[in-house]
Amino acid sequence: AVAVTFGKQKASLKELHKAVRNKSKYVALGDGTQGLLPQEWLDKLARYFRYGEVVEDSIRTPKTNFSDVAELYDSELLTQEVREEIAIFRAKFAKFDSIKPVPVPAGLTATLRQYQHDGLNWLNFLDDFNFGGCLADDMGLGKTVQVLAFLLHQRTKVAQNTNLVVVPTSLLFNWQAEVKKFAPSLTVCLLHGSQRSPENLNLSHYEIILTTYGTLLSEARRLKDFTFNYIVLDESQAIKNPESQRYKAVRLLQARNRLVLTGTPVENNTFDLYGQLSFACPGLLGSKQHFKDIYSMPIDKFDDHRKAAALQKKINPFILRRTKQQVAPELPEKTEMVVYCEMGPKQRSLYDAHEKELRDYIAGKKDADLPHQTMHVLSGLTKLRQICNSPALLPQTQGNNQPSSKIETLLEQIQSKSTHHKILVFSQFVSMLELIRTELRQQGIGFEYLTGQTKDRAARVENFQNNAEVRVFLISLKAGGTGLNLTAADYVYLVDPWWNPAVENQAIDRAHRIGQHKNVVAVRLICPNTIEEKIMDLQATKKELAEDLIKTDGALLKSLTKKELLALFR
Repeated sequence: AVAVTFGKQKASLKELHKAVRNKSKYVALGDGTQGLLPQEWLDKLARYFRYGEVVEDSIRTPKTNFSDVAELYDSELLTQEVREEIAIFRAKFAKFDSIKPVPVPAGLTATLRQYQHDGLNWLNFLDDFNFGGCLADDMGLGKTVQVLAFLLHQRTKVAQNTNLVVVPTSLLFNWQAEVKKFAPSLTVCLLHGSQRSPENLNLSHYEIILTTYGTLLSEARRLKDFTFNYIVLDESQAIKNPESQRYKAVRLLQARNRLVLTGTPVENNTFDLYGQLSFACPGLLGSKQHFKDIYSMPIDKFDDHRKAAALQKKINPFILRRTKQQVAPELPEKTEMVVYCEMGPKQRSLYDAHEKELRDYIAGKKDADLPHQTMHVLSGLTKLRQICNSPALLPQTQGNNQPSSKIETLLEQIQSKSTHHKILVFSQFVSMLELIRTELRQQGIGFEYLTGQTKDRAARVENFQNNAEVRVFLISLKAGGTGLNLTAADYVYLVDPWWNPAVENQAIDRAHRIGQHKNVVAVRLICPNTIEEKIMDLQATKKELAEDLIKTDGALLKSLTKKELLALFR
């Protein structure tokens, strides 16, 4: 509580706050007169209000601001209990290795690397104090598996372990697949699209309610009355704008605690941090205007290193960020992962129509006739693969101006990675590379381009390897799958799956080769519930066939029975 008296008259906290906000030395008193405040008092009160919230006649300062409380208030003004709590926070947050390790939960079917176990320990440590946080590891370091381990561990700490996980649509299938693979005992309810659950859904029956930012916009009012154990926001840069509908929707929700996950906590400027951390750690960064005035403007406009250091010190306890370089000794030289790109309604409708036509055609043929129809079948399958990439790849104008979930996902990935990483993008379809090239030009992202028509291959490679402005290399799979040394890149995106995994591996090895000192992440972009998922299955089941490099697409298809061909469809 704060009390300022002038003789027998008292200035209310509300009036003091008003005076500070208006930068006035005069404060209204209870009898209607005014009191004069010394500048020293105004400065001190301004600091109190900056880090706390006025509630009746008290200023409430969040525990996340423990370092500021110790500096703001004289020790004798703090109770013994508060002083002891601040001492504990300071000691515990000072050294990462002082955090108590927790056992890997029994329900986890993955082996955690040491830095991932450290991440689990850190999440549990924050949880002990009811502090939220931001897990900001680089892509490919396993943020999801660390969170799944943590949610399994929560079973030992809370009676009600219902957690809301909000993800971009493109990561919905990734999360489903990772839960199934690494924490199959976690009960999951999908809240998305046509699979949206009925109104009388009992949330407490599930441990994970999995939804998307888009779905949340319409479901927030339905979910806001339930108190979740944790709310986890993946790719939390989605709420970096506090004026956005997404930010407002997540702020409506109630939870015991909150986590945000992102590989790029700051995409454009320091203010990107505000939306994410004001959600995860309410009160830590003060008001929006305060954060702009004190931190983001001085840092971004005037390169104020002192303010940057002060902000770093303030947020450091609540952000855990490991880069690939930092944990390189623990990483395999090559990490392969799948990013799922869910089609929008128009793209899906077009795909379904072409799939039905081809399925009906194959179903109507006899087994003995199919080897003679290979070219027709291959042409039909190629059309399906083109629709997965972008409807604009279809001949004539069938798919013109229709959105492509794959291009949208790839561009999001490139925008977030290209500042600090060089990227290879492979596609079988030159026309797909041309669409991506157009988007990169519009975004102002420097790139190189190599197809079978490229004459000066060596110059293109040299420019990508040595020019810091060139962040992306677009390469057709056939033209660039062998013979190129592209060790400047550490991310490889395979836009479309190839029948023969050996060809994909050769493409990945353009970056992952002798002379490469970075750990390479290879990402396959896959549209779920399509031919692309079936191709991945086929790669596994026909491995011995696919490993024969002499096999052409036609030869591979000729070796499949009618039953196996029909299995390529849903």
